[in-house]
Amino acid sequence: MKKIVFMGRSEAGKTTLTQAMRGEKIHYHKTQYINHFDVIIDTPGEYAQTKWLAHALALYTYEADLVGLLVGSTEPYCLFPPCCTSACNREVVGIVTKINDPGGNPERAASWLALAGCKKIFFVDSKTQEGVPEILEYLREEGDVMPWEKETQ
Repeated sequence: MKKIVFMGRSEAGKTTLTQAMRGEKIHYHKTQYINHFDVIIDTPGEYAQTKWLAHALALYTYEADLVGLLVGSTEPYCLFPPCCTSACNREVVGIVTKINDPGGNPERAASWLALAGCKKIFFVDSKTQEGVPEILEYLREEGDVMPWEKETQ
């Protein structure tokens, strides 16, 4: 599978999506440092929110095949400036999280990601797994066997 690095502000849903993609039970966990999993690099929101830490994110794109910019549907603003994806040396996809939150506005979040330059945008609710299989399928490479395709013994 292709490896993806998640970037977004604190509480955007990066760690929760990581847990959902790995088939783990969803529980709150504040990411304090860069976490490497099999095909996911989960980054702390502070790295995207703090000028002095943001340089580390650029370095971690070299370890991934794909960059995922996350914006929660409940966020009051977007952290990513217009056309910022043009600075990346990898494909960048947008991921709108918390799509079923009653106070959310997924369309607004998607428009922010499109303005940032994301051509492909996923809509997910990590708690219900909605949209998670689509991301996993997008990461699939030829010959990959997905967990739901494995035969039970």
